[in-house]
Amino acid sequence: MATEADYARIGNYARILNPQQNIDRSGASRTVPLQVLCLGYSRTGTLSMHRALTLLNYPNPYHFSSMLDNVLECDLWMQALRAKFYGSPGQQGGHGDAVPIHEDKKFWDGLLGHVSATTDSPANLFGEELVRLYPEAKVVLVDRGVERWFASWMAFCENAYDPFIGLLGQLDPGFLGRITGVGGCITSITAGFAKNQEEARVRSKRAYQHHYRDVREFVPKERLLEFRLEEGWGPLCEFLGREVPDVPFPHVNEKESNRLAFETIAKIGMKRIVRKAFVVLTVVAVPMRRHSMACSSLPDCSAEEFRSSLEPLQRIARYRSEWTTTTEFELGTHHRIGKEMVEK
Repeated sequence: MATEADYARIGNYARILNPQQNIDRSGASRTVPLQVLCLGYSRTGTLSMHRALTLLNYPNPYHFSSMLDNVLECDLWMQALRAKFYGSPGQQGGHGDAVPIHEDKKFWDGLLGHVSATTDSPANLFGEELVRLYPEAKVVLVDRGVERWFASWMAFCENAYDPFIGLLGQLDPGFLGRITGVGGCITSITAGFAKNQEEARVRSKRAYQHHYRDVREFVPKERLLEFRLEEGWGPLCEFLGREVPDVPFPHVNEKESNRLAFETIAKIGMKRIVRKAFVVLTVVAVPMRRHSMACSSLPDCSAEEFRSSLEPLQRIARYRSEWTTTTEFELGTHHRIGKEMVEK
């Protein structure tokens, strides 16, 4: 369970330390109005905005990290990403005349029905749909300037395109695989559909500029606040109609929070994979002592099952010596996995 110290250390990413909620939101309904859409790119202060919206008493502001203690939401996000960006025919309701799920209000009322405000990816990638479907929602566009953003974004990409995170997701598909699949997909889209760090370096600035141009075009001017974090509470609270809190405007060190978050995810992944391998190895080893009466009812284990139990540990052990020199490294394992997920 995440502690206050964990939240202080890695911000909302500490939710990955919480027990899984296992809430299926596919059939849920809206419980709070969606009031604020922060459509700026990742690495423009999205964690700071998440904290600010929390301090302004908006229920359950949604950030990428918000899905970490309910990874079932990743499946719904992947459905929406497939439908919008990869031409999947996914439809709400399953009828031939149904609209694509990313354009269906019932879908969003399910996935984000408990949410009153959004910030960060993947919600910002569906800004046009959300602005149209929720005409009462106000839009905040945080702009750091493309050059400042780019330096921060490329530091993020060093971790985001590291294939080791994707490898852990591949070995733990039910939990980490869901997170790395969505994370890899939205990172690639944000970087102009880049499949590796070098492509991200070439494409990201243009993708940023196009995103901000599009937001300014599809959001009515009376609903839009262009905002910089250094402006503090004043313009934001005036636009949202909220009183200024009696605390400084939050400034979260996103570079450090993201670095520590990736580190935490890797540690959790290693623990989960090693724990699974240990359980299997225990089941394998115990029948070898079938002369013991206590073990007489346990099933035998084949050589193939024994080899399979070692595979996760062998793959991790090979990683630094072998994987970093292969095409797998160049592509980014979790981005490949994300591509495979959306093409299914």
